[in-house]
Amino acid sequence: MNDGLDLFDDHSDRDHRSRGKRVKLAVFGLLIVLLIGAGVWYGWRQLSGLGGYDDFAGPGETDIVIEVKPGDSTGAIAGTLVEQGVVASSRAFVAAAENNAQVRSIQPGFYVMRTKISGQDAVTRIVDPEARVGNLQIKPGTQLHDIKKADNTVTPGVASLLSKASCAELNGKSTCVAAKDLLQVAEKADLANLGVPDWALADANKAPRERRLEGLVAPAVYDVRPGATAEELWKKLLADSSAHWQSYGMPGIADSSGFTPYQFLTMASLVQREGIEKDFGKVARVIYNRLEIGMELAFDSTVNYVLDRPNIATSDADRERAGPYNTYKNMGLTPTPISSASKEALAAVAEPPAGKWLFFVLCQKDGTSCFAETYEEHLDNRDLARENGAF
Repeated sequence: MNDGLDLFDDHSDRDHRSRGKRVKLAVFGLLIVLLIGAGVWYGWRQLSGLGGYDDFAGPGETDIVIEVKPGDSTGAIAGTLVEQGVVASSRAFVAAAENNAQVRSIQPGFYVMRTKISGQDAVTRIVDPEARVGNLQIKPGTQLHDIKKADNTVTPGVASLLSKASCAELNGKSTCVAAKDLLQVAEKADLANLGVPDWALADANKAPRERRLEGLVAPAVYDVRPGATAEELWKKLLADSSAHWQSYGMPGIADSSGFTPYQFLTMASLVQREGIEKDFGKVARVIYNRLEIGMELAFDSTVNYVLDRPNIATSDADRERAGPYNTYKNMGLTPTPISSASKEALAAVAEPPAGKWLFFVLCQKDGTSCFAETYEEHLDNRDLARENGAF
């Protein structure tokens, strides 16, 4: 006979088990809180200087390249050094850095350090100017290839500058990637894989192979990692360059020009090489005016471009040379840009001043050009240029 007492016993058992689970969960939660608290306390002790901290001693073991990222604090740098095995603890570096004001001036970039060195040695090394490597500066007007001057000196191109920036001495060995290897990758690699922007990809793929990357590296200061391969160097450079192009307004800045972004960039490179900054707008207007009426651009800079030389003028023989970059012989723009174009050159092409100029010539020794609407006026400007000794 069931008197109903077993029903009450079941409820009692369930309540007992439920209370047991709650107690276990509470204990487990408390343990988690204690573990987190212990970790926070340990980390705070390390950074605040309470108690001791681990530190290495001795000359270290191996050379290593570490990266300081934009916005990194002293603590963040210390964390990177711990991760890379340079110092034994964050506090070892932070404590040593407290007495060295130069640490607060450390710039983003790559630095050659050494594993397993003391915090003091790490501070001394990272503030040494010789420790920073991989710094690359591309100035407006820089070509992909070197330019040979009349006095036999050479203005290095993007490939040579990138090659130099790739150099560091790690454990007695050089990390340099030769310019010829960089140029070979530029000619043969898949451009999309290298990181050429979508707005330039189709046109760059149609370009002469040795000039596919011409003008696609924005003028700026870059940091590249020594020890990277030729392909890795290009990928990093083009990725960072793409960000700079965006900050300069590309590709949207070309929308109202009537030209594709790549053509717009090509026009800006011609402006860059043909005039000084104060004349950029007028040079851009000459380009628009000539293209509109179907007139050859006839720019000496494009003829000299394939000759890899910076001469202002060209000879009759130069202008008779065949080739797609000879704007005396070919209508329209060159197949690619002819150099890196500055933000100012891009702005000039985006909003050139109104005017009917069709001609210009360098007429002052400071680089100023004189502009003309008719050929007769242009001849007068050429005479003025000779009188001024401009060329």
